[in-house]
Amino acid sequence: MATKTANRPSARERLLAAADELFYRQGMHRVSIDRVIEKAGVPAETLREAFGGTDELVRAYLRARHTRLQDALARDLPGYRTSRERLVGVFEIQGRSFVEPGFRGCALVTASAEALPGEVVEEVVTEYRDWIHNLFFDLAFAAEVTHPEELAEQLVVLFDGAGISAWLDAKPSTVNTTRAVAEALVDAARVLSQELTLATL
Repeated sequence: MATKTANRPSARERLLAAADELFYRQGMHRVSIDRVIEKAGVPAETLREAFGGTDELVRAYLRARHTRLQDALARDLPGYRTSRERLVGVFEIQGRSFVEPGFRGCALVTASAEALPGEVVEEVVTEYRDWIHNLFFDLAFAAEVTHPEELAEQLVVLFDGAGISAWLDAKPSTVNTTRAVAEALVDAARVLSQELTLATL
């Protein structure tokens, strides 16, 4: 019995798990906080004790979703040998989520579409957007293309579109298309860089 109690998720963990399931599957504005509390199986006052309020629960849910992607990239991108492979690898890693049961696109994109001005969602989505733009810029810069900011912008748009298409069309194979387009964009940027370098010699 002691072992069961020790291994049981905390009230905070249960609330976050319930919010993650309900918010992602049904949308934050369609799920009442009472439903989250009920699914978590905790007393109503536990929400305030664990998070301070609904906004902090929403913030924690969205940041946890963001962290999953960050962790996957941090874990798997180093396995790609070259800068070109890493740029394309981002899309391969993204594509793994397309086959997950209940996949409904990027949680932060969906939350942003539902959010009203001034809601806590805006803050977390801004953090996410800064991160994704910086990720692709840093990878493009490492690839030594002449205009890394331009390539990064193209790849961010492709990344966003990939998640939406894979969800709406229920096509996990979307990853094959995005990988091919990413390869073409990266190779075109690299060829342009080489041509500009030769032109200056």
